[in-house]
Amino acid sequence: MDRFPVVVIGASAGGVTALRTIVAGLEPDIAASIFIVLHIGARNSVLPEVLNSAGPIPAKHAEHGEQFHPGQIHIAPPDYHMLLSDGHVHLTRGPKENWARPAIDPLFRSAAESCGENVIGVILSGNMNDGTLGLGAIKDRNGIAIVQDPQDADNPDMPRSALSHVKVNYCTKVAEIPHLLNRLVAERQTASTTSQRVVERPTMTNGETFDRPVAVTCPDCGGALRRNEIGTLVEYRCHIQHVYTAEVLTEVHFDQMEKVLRAGERIVHERAELCRQMAERAIASGATEDVKRWQSAGEQAFERAHELRDFIEQDWLSPGAVANLK
Repeated sequence: MDRFPVVVIGASAGGVTALRTIVAGLEPDIAASIFIVLHIGARNSVLPEVLNSAGPIPAKHAEHGEQFHPGQIHIAPPDYHMLLSDGHVHLTRGPKENWARPAIDPLFRSAAESCGENVIGVILSGNMNDGTLGLGAIKDRNGIAIVQDPQDADNPDMPRSALSHVKVNYCTKVAEIPHLLNRLVAERQTASTTSQRVVERPTMTNGETFDRPVAVTCPDCGGALRRNEIGTLVEYRCHIQHVYTAEVLTEVHFDQMEKVLRAGERIVHERAELCRQMAERAIASGATEDVKRWQSAGEQAFERAHELRDFIEQDWLSPGAVANLK
């Protein structure tokens, strides 16, 4: 993949106006791929249409697995985190971060890990502090950090947080940001074509990481368990004195996991039934377009309920039971 600059932009409350201003001022042939996260949750989003009407660069909701190129604006779709890895976009319904999905930090973090010093990160108007850690990750990889002047932002929390915790390169009014981006992208593009230095980048799997749990928790109360080795046995004890040997704990955890997954299977199956009932209602009322939507959603849910059942009913290794048989 060519080492072209990547611009990642995060915004929340008050950010749409700022985004329109930036997009309107970008050069049509800017040699960068642009990614935007706006805190929209699971609600329907018309942001691509809004930005397409504001500026010359085509904007659209990102698609899972697509390769990205310069001259594109990719927008995180509702209820999906947008990640970058190996020149491709990855969408995931992973856990919310800072109460948000899509969230800014996952995009910024993955861009920093995947694209290194070629990343330019921008924090705009918004509440709370999503984006601060991600902007720090960009700086740690020698990328460029830009923050909207808090006095220029409708909601200054996010810019203030970024300024408090990250040594940003630029803090400026939103009207100046597009001109700044045009210049920085041109400079970075020139540097990347003349530099012969090889940059080592970490390997990612679909743009995601899977960290070890902070603690093993007690099946009875949910508290953290402390591990103790007593002779040849390993004991786990929580602070209110629930106690399990490791062998028993693995079996209890498995039982809990099966109950949770069975509950998930039930809910997905009920979703399929609900969609079937709504499709029947649409047929009766003559709403042809609604029939197809409800039927497709019901078929998908039914298939996934069976996939979940197959997953649950696979053979699972049981080291505790094996140890007890020895």
